[in-house]
Amino acid sequence: MKFLENARLDTMSAMISTDTGDSRIEGRIESYSCKMAGNDKKLYKSLNEGSAPNDLQALSPSQTTQMPLSVSPTHNPVVVYPDRVRTLSTSSQDGEATLCDTISRKTLFHLISTLNASFYPDYDFSNAKSDEFCREPSLQVVVDTINGNLAANMGEQFLSLKNALWSAIDEEIQLVDCDIFSYNPDLDSDPYGEEGSMWSFNYFFYNKKMRRTLFFTCRAIR
Repeated sequence: MKFLENARLDTMSAMISTDTGDSRIEGRIESYSCKMAGNDKKLYKSLNEGSAPNDLQALSPSQTTQMPLSVSPTHNPVVVYPDRVRTLSTSSQDGEATLCDTISRKTLFHLISTLNASFYPDYDFSNAKSDEFCREPSLQVVVDTINGNLAANMGEQFLSLKNALWSAIDEEIQLVDCDIFSYNPDLDSDPYGEEGSMWSFNYFFYNKKMRRTLFFTCRAIR
């Protein structure tokens, strides 16, 4: 992934990274081209070994899309919707199936490469699995979540820059054309998992037509 310089995003990142008295917020909004760079080719080869780039992998389901179904554990049917593909993921313990969103190996590669580029050299996410990621149900849900977290800690300071923040993001990535994913690892893999962390999020705004990903990562710590 190639980092794309953007002065407006740099300014917004600096403005949301602040000490509020009760907490400290650390945020980054970064744009990346999906063009391979550095070790990307090696990672791409390892992720696609023995499979095709368009093969689908199951994502962790959103809480709003979980739907228990009674199906045979030996079957794994795919359900096609107008703009997304879901698969039935079966629990080995109870035999129930959950309707899950899916992601192609190629798109998963873009997300993992973005994490590696953003957190380099402190963390390596090359072994991250598809079930550590989630497809978000809608842009509005994500916007409301981000706004709610930042407003709760920054108050009026955030409300005064909210419109400029989303204008800068939209100008860079064209939000209406994006698929939105989040990274939700376990504590052992979470770069924000240390003691004192109040909340954190890692959102990917992936615009396939632009071949670009905007990564918005943020946390609040005591």
